[in-house]
Order: sequence, then C-alpha cells, then structure tokens
Amino acid sequence: MAPASSPLDPAISVVIPTRGRPDLLARCLKALVSQCLDSSRYEIIVVDDGPDAATREVIEVAAGAGGPEVRYLAAGSGRGPAEARNLGWRAARAPAIAFTDDDCVPSRSWLAAGLEALAAGFDGACGQLVVPISETPTDYERDAAALRDAEFVTANCFYRREALEAVGGFDPRFRMAWREDSDVFFGMLERGLGLACAPGALVLHPVRPAPWGISVRQQRKNLFNALLYGKHPRLYRQRIQRLPPLRYYAAVALLAVAAGGAFTGAWLLALASLLAWAASTVAFTLRRLRGASHAVRHVVEMAVTSALIPPAAVFWRLLGAVRFRVPFL
Repeated sequence: MAPASSPLDPAISVVIPTRGRPDLLARCLKALVSQCLDSSRYEIIVVDDGPDAATREVIEVAAGAGGPEVRYLAAGSGRGPAEARNLGWRAARAPAIAFTDDDCVPSRSWLAAGLEALAAGFDGACGQLVVPISETPTDYERDAAALRDAEFVTANCFYRREALEAVGGFDPRFRMAWREDSDVFFGMLERGLGLACAPGALVLHPVRPAPWGISVRQQRKNLFNALLYGKHPRLYRQRIQRLPPLRYYAAVALLAVAAGGAFTGAWLLALASLLAWAASTVAFTLRRLRGASHAVRHVVEMAVTSALIPPAAVFWRLLGAVRFRVPFL
C-alpha cells in the first residue's frame, strides 16, 4: 500500500537499486543531491539488494549532507533489481517516480526535466542516456553503447505512480537487470498510456570494466528475453527482435552434424560440417571486429567467444522457452 500523501510530500521520488557497489553509488548520489530542483521537492530512496555495511555508510553520508531526504531500504539478499525497484517505488511518498541506476550520473537538470515532461499530462517519460566510448571500442563497449537508443530503460525514466500500479510494477521473475524495464514499458503501451521523451533529462552512463569473455556470460540474458516474449509477443517482435537468431541455430546444427558424423564414422560429412562451422565462426568474428578494437587481446577474445556464443545463446533461449512455457526460439 502506498504511504498517505500530504502537502509536505515531495513532488518526485528517485528510486535506485544497488548491490555491492558503494563507490559507484556514492558517485550517483553526489549527482542526485546536487540537482537544480529544490531539495524539498524530491526524495532519494536507495534499495540495497545486498545488503552490506559499506553501502549503508555511503547512504548515511549522503543523508547527512543537508540536501534532499535520502532513505535506505534493505531488500534482502539477491532478489534482483525488479523486486528492489518495486520495494522502492511502493515506499515512495511522491506521485511521480524517477528511476536510475547506481552506476549512472544524472545531470543537474535531470529531475526538473523529468517533472516538466510529466506535468504536460503524460504517464511516463524517458530521458536521454549518454554512453561515452572510445573511437575504436571493444565489442563489449559497443554493445553497452546501444543503451543510447533503448526506450524507457530504468537508467533514465519517469513514471506516475498510477501508471506503475496499472501494470503491476516490475515482474520479479526478471532476476537480473535485463528486460524488466521493457516489460513495464510494453505493459503501458498495451494499455494505451501516454508516454513521451524528455531529451533534457540527461544521464551519463559510463561503461564499467568487464572481464575477458563477458559476452559469453551475457547470453544468460536470453532467458529473460523468453519471459518478455511470452508476455508481449507482438511488441517483442516489433521492437526488439523480428526473427530468431538463425545464424546461431545453424552454427549449433553444424556442430551437431559434425559430432554425429564423427560418431558414426561418416568422416567426410563430419569434416564438411566442421569446415562450414569454422567458416561461419570466422565470419561472425570479422563482423564483430568491424569498426572495433584490433588489439591482439581483443581479437583473440572475439575469436574464442564467437565460437562459444551460438551454443550458449541457444542453450539459454531454449531453457527460457521451457522455464516460462513459451514458444520461443
């Protein structure tokens, strides 16, 4: 149940989920307490999905800085950002909710621009993400930079409380930071709610360092692609992926035929299939390297991960189809 409102309540509440990143959170909070909006008009709610003492200390420092009210909520241990955001917005005192992430840096006019968009009568608004990358980025950096073109990501969006209530908030089955924001966005589109862009609401989203081979681990996101597709099949095909990744399935099929040929002694078939798979892997590697860094370490990473991504992606996609009982390929 939402807390009762009063004339002294803020106009907008900022909700930030976090887990074990106190340094990044401190940077985000520094930007938030310095908003050009009067500090009495907004509150900041940090939901700790850890929780841990270092994170709480960062929040206590921000709360004692003499700016807007900064509140700390403990979500439990590892429930995921969707459930953390639900805890935050349902505890908020304002009729408007702003979402950002602990690794983001909102501009000084971020909240003012978001409030202005909602004041025009819209149920939700998305701001503009700035994702700086180098001229010759790594594959990971280029993938992260695609957030600039994403719609209503929770790194930078604003919703009226009534709109969030209409769609039931964030689905806690999205256990990682992937597609839970698209689920809310699609739910609002399907209900015909009024949504707009707020280009003046700028948020800087620096690309965090990533371990070698991160692109293979990221294939787990396909599990939640399946969940999103099951809930919103038409919008998923229109706005995210029109067709299944047929190249991935073809690569896996070639490996299966090569293994079957070797097992049955059909060596010519096995060799032909293996060569076809190698050619497709080389093509995939070159495609990922186009316009990207050609540093030796990165080239090796692209070659290895290009071989591993198709089977990893297919595995997670099919697991998602089974787990969420949807016809997802």
